[in-house]
Amino acid sequence: MNKKRHTKLIHEGKYVAEVEVELVETNQSWSPYLSLEDAYKLDEVREALRRGDLHSAMQKSRVYELTPVTSK
Repeated sequence: MNKKRHTKLIHEGKYVAEVEVELVETNQSWSPYLSLEDAYKLDEVREALRRGDLHSAMQKSRVYELTPVTSK
C-alpha cells in the first residue's frame, strides 16, 4: 500500500478551495482511494463554502475567489 499527497479542487459558487489529501494506492480494483478522514474533510470544506463560512473553509484548505474575465 502506497500513499501519495494530492491536491483536490472544490468549486462552490464564486470560490475554489485547494484541499490537500492522501491517495491510497493498492492492488485492489478501487485504487486509488481517499481515507475516510480525507473524504470528510472534503465534505466539510464544500459545506463551509456553500454556507459562505470562509473562515472554517480556510482552516482546512486554501480558498480562492473567482473573478470573471470579460473580453474586449
